[in-house]
Amino acid sequence: MENEAAPIYRDSNLAFFEASISGRDEDYKKASDLKLQLNKFFSDRKKFESLKSYKKLEISDPVIKRQIDLLYYDFASNQFDENLLEEIINHSTEIEKKFSVFRAEVQKKELTDNEIDEILSESKNEAELKDVWKASKNIGELVKDDIVELVKLRNRSAQEMGFDNFYEMSLKFSEQDPDELTLLFDKLNELTRNEFESVKEEIDKYLADRLKIPEEKLMPWHYQDKFFQHPPEIFDVDLDQYYENQDLVEITKEYFNSLNLDIDDLLEKSDLFEKEGKYQHAYCVNIDRNKDVRVVCNIKPNSDWMGTMLHEFGHAVYDKYISSKLPWRLREPAHIFTTEAIAMLFGRLASNPGWLFKNGIINFGERKKIAQVSGKIIRTQQLVFSRWVQVMFRFEKELYKNPDQDLNELWWNLVEKYQRVRKPEGRNKPDWAAKIHIALYPAYYHNYMLGELLASQLYFYINRKVLKDNTGLDNGFTGCNDVGNYLKYLFFSYGALYPHGEMIEKSTGEKLDPKYYAEQFVKPGSKDIQK
Repeated sequence: MENEAAPIYRDSNLAFFEASISGRDEDYKKASDLKLQLNKFFSDRKKFESLKSYKKLEISDPVIKRQIDLLYYDFASNQFDENLLEEIINHSTEIEKKFSVFRAEVQKKELTDNEIDEILSESKNEAELKDVWKASKNIGELVKDDIVELVKLRNRSAQEMGFDNFYEMSLKFSEQDPDELTLLFDKLNELTRNEFESVKEEIDKYLADRLKIPEEKLMPWHYQDKFFQHPPEIFDVDLDQYYENQDLVEITKEYFNSLNLDIDDLLEKSDLFEKEGKYQHAYCVNIDRNKDVRVVCNIKPNSDWMGTMLHEFGHAVYDKYISSKLPWRLREPAHIFTTEAIAMLFGRLASNPGWLFKNGIINFGERKKIAQVSGKIIRTQQLVFSRWVQVMFRFEKELYKNPDQDLNELWWNLVEKYQRVRKPEGRNKPDWAAKIHIALYPAYYHNYMLGELLASQLYFYINRKVLKDNTGLDNGFTGCNDVGNYLKYLFFSYGALYPHGEMIEKSTGEKLDPKYYAEQFVKPGSKDIQK
């Protein structure tokens, strides 16, 4: 089966990569056709029946057993009507194309996502902020009906498999328990709520003073981010200035190479700068599960894009160093969130003064100057992000339970509850639909938060067990081959050989535990949290 799937998988990923950097209709059509071909392969009922029979056997070889388990999930999630499958793929591709070519328009001028972010971050003009924020949401109007229809199609596919909805099915087939996940997010809500509200008060006071408006008049367009998934720059440190004249590609290359995680070959095939029609976000794709790994970015010389480069090449080194001795089906990360953890472990470094100094971006005096405030910055980033993920997790779960409910109201109820951002008076727009992940990456977003939890667990494990440095290493492991070798041989190389829980326990000595995230970001240094 794997020999048949591998070339289709490769061609499908390659076509998607080409379409995302060109934006051409014909390229997206090719990508859609190949994706459909791959899905049809996994919908083959005869192959699925064979896998079901294999699963009933007592298989002593753990590698073969794991292959069968994962192939079973691949096929089980595609055991529905071929016409329905084709509809789902065509809808997804059409939405993807709309997101790719969409440019917000303000006063007859088209704006890229980078330009929108810049205006929201820097402008103090109320009318401009409001107009740009609203324009960024206009993509929602263009895709909302398509998304609802796509959700219903996905739900139909899941119901044919005996599940209540697609979200539930997706979690089960990715070896996650929906009830356990909800309990975890409830715990995170309790863990972060008070600290977040304290930080939010600080943010609101800063913004009100900056914009010279009462705090109760603050609206979504004042928070310097389209979704308030990243905090405003409330501290007196402009991290962007350190990157203005830097070569982000070279910094990324030198850093990963210093860990003995060579990325020269990955950079060669990647597409890293803006161009007309190109997908405006960032991603990493493992083209063939055989070392052809590529990254797409739209680099600007600022802190956010430095973080994004480190994040995406974190994904890339994970993919590259999965053991080639494993069977093809096992040559992928143990789970979506384990690769997110690596991406986040590295992505956090862009605002780390020790890392900035060690990599020659700032001098020692500047490092000392910003050390304390930089800790506050990343803590604020984490608390704000954790509350944003609460919105995404709970919205998506309810979306698939009932796509016919008032989704605009659901969205703003969650935003107000978890992010404490006011809904603009009288606004009834599909702002939820402007978030690309809701349409194209279903049952995915919660894994970013799980990735953050694991990133913190890995940070402390590496610091205390690999480097044996309990003082808190702050240079991002720059130049530490032992760190690269630990990740390469005791994390990456396992691929999907073990279920994610077992792999984490093998790599860190314990199960995934939120106490490390709390130790790092909720109340740094508090021993009580670890109990």
